[in-house]
Amino acid sequence: MGQEEPDLYRDTWVRYLGYANEVGESFRPLVPVPVVWASYGVATAYVTADAIDKGRKAAAAHPQDPTRVGVAVVDTFVWQSLASVAIPGFTINRLCAASLALLGSLTRWPLPVRRWTTTALGLAAIPLIITPIDR
Repeated sequence: MGQEEPDLYRDTWVRYLGYANEVGESFRPLVPVPVVWASYGVATAYVTADAIDKGRKAAAAHPQDPTRVGVAVVDTFVWQSLASVAIPGFTINRLCAASLALLGSLTRWPLPVRRWTTTALGLAAIPLIITPIDR
């Protein structure tokens, strides 16, 4: 029995590129919106590359079955889009928006302090969100 090759998109540091948008959402209070959208571009590129990789692997394993290739690509793209981009990104976005609003109404902290605190909370929440998804 040979050792299975690690999946570049799921078993190496490359998988963290799929969570770039969570970092962007965490920094939303501090950076221009195009920077946040660029983080979604990085995450979307990761999702697309993973889907293409899974399609190539399916094509190599089943060269006579284009349906399996299509299913592999669509399944990977949909799953990764939801699990790596949409759900964690939405969660961090709402957490940061709520944190910024609450800090504004409950504290007298200056706006820069509230923005940095919100960013820190967003960044701290990322491992709590992605760990269950990665499992």
